[in-house]
Parts: sequence; C-alpha cells; structure tokens
Amino acid sequence: MFQSLRLSRSLLPILLLSLMAMTSTAQAEQKQQVGNFDIHYMALNSTFITPEIAKTYGIERSSYNGLVNITVLNTSQDGHPAVPVEISGIANNLLDARITLDFKEIREGNSIYYIAEVPYRDDQEVNFTIAIKYGKQLNTSLKFKQKFYVD
Repeated sequence: MFQSLRLSRSLLPILLLSLMAMTSTAQAEQKQQVGNFDIHYMALNSTFITPEIAKTYGIERSSYNGLVNITVLNTSQDGHPAVPVEISGIANNLLDARITLDFKEIREGNSIYYIAEVPYRDDQEVNFTIAIKYGKQLNTSLKFKQKFYVD
C-alpha cells in the first residue's frame, strides 16, 4: 500500500507538467517574477486529474470544480528550489460572489505545490487574488483570471 501511495503521490507533478504542455495557452501555466522568485500558477478543471490522484489528495473531481495550483521558486539559489510560503486567496465571479480559497500544501521530494479548489458554472470567468509571503523576502499579491467551462 505504501508503494502505491508513494507512486500515486509522485504522479501529481508529472500530471501537472503534462497538463501544462497539453492545455491551450489560455489555460497553460503562467509565471510572475517578483524579485528573486518565480511564481508559477495555473487554474484548470478538476476532471483533468485522474480519480486516483484526486482520491490521494482529497480533491473533488467534478465538471463544476476547478483547481488552482501555485508554486514559488527561489531563482537566486542553484537549481531554483521551491520554497514553502504563506498563501491565502479569494476567488470571485463577475457578480462578485466571493469564496475564500483553502490551499493545501503538497510536497513531492523537493517540489512544493499549493492547490485550492474553486467551484464554478459553465462559461464563467473567475478572478483570483492570491497573497503570497515568504519570510521578509517576498510579500506580494498575484491577480489573474480564468474562464471555466463545464465538460
């Protein structure tokens, strides 16, 4: 059992990288550089992940549930390692209905991901405002929008 759990956990970074390569430019991973940090972010429909991955990480797979994925890399260090950050955020639609994002930290070897679920309706644009802090070195706000469709 531990072997399969370890295997399925190691599949998340591979799956996310594959999704970044396969999705359209509008949904592909994006990056914001702030000082010595690269903040990588993406939002996608939760049905893009496998049932096994969803179960492992407690993610609800649904045509009405999206995922936000954030990773922060320190570009001033060799290998640009991921860093653990304090992260919080809100998502709101065009009618200004707001939800607080509940980020889960996922560690895979040297990788650190922050994932939050966000509900949506078909053909809905969602605005994200995410606060990211790393000690005294990084204190920033990330804003982006993503249009979601029901599949």
